[in-house]
Amino acid sequence: MDGIGENLEAVRRRIAAACARAGRAPESVRLLAVSKTHGPEAVRAAAACGQTRFAENRVQEAAAKIPECPDRLEWHLIGHLQGNKAAPAARLFDWIHSVDSAKLLEALDRHARAAGRTVAVLVQVNVSGERSKSGLAPAEAPAVLELGNRLQNIQMRGLMTIPPLAEDPERSRPYFRELREWRGRWAAELGTQLPELSMGMTHDLEVAIEEGATFVRVGTGIFGARARPAPAAEEA
Repeated sequence: MDGIGENLEAVRRRIAAACARAGRAPESVRLLAVSKTHGPEAVRAAAACGQTRFAENRVQEAAAKIPECPDRLEWHLIGHLQGNKAAPAARLFDWIHSVDSAKLLEALDRHARAAGRTVAVLVQVNVSGERSKSGLAPAEAPAVLELGNRLQNIQMRGLMTIPPLAEDPERSRPYFRELREWRGRWAAELGTQLPELSMGMTHDLEVAIEEGATFVRVGTGIFGARARPAPAAEEA
């Protein structure tokens, strides 16, 4: 666990440098430490170094892990969410980045209300059109965004995307730029604020920041190699 603090500092320096190049304030980008497949001891080590925002891919794994972690942390779900897991997700997570249907959004609102909570939500947009990835096609997203603005226990905060896997970070840029452009268009059309863009991972976070990311999702860059393989579309 000794290397987690050093890794966090290295990632924070990368974020600060990317913000400087883009003319942005470093605090405009929030770092999500993606702790999937790593135990609560890794989360506690990162928390001891000042990291407060963590992300998980699977509800079941998070349900076992979160009670073993400090209470003051903020938890984000970034993996695909099935409707039958909406109830525990609404209880466990402060933010859900992967909403991809009106039905799921309504279920989250219902379960958040039952739990006496409000959940911040991002709509996942499949800008690449890859069948292997979750998310709404751009043509489908405005209706879900509009619905979210009408629900009482949902805070509609913005958009998330995962670009095609590529070694060259520059190959992610067109997808990040497209998401930012859709955000501007939909915010104007719907007359609503969509301040958050969740995009960018360990290998391409600089490009994402240059294109407007407000959340970057970093797993291996902080915690090292994962304990078991994860689907490429969900790597962080």
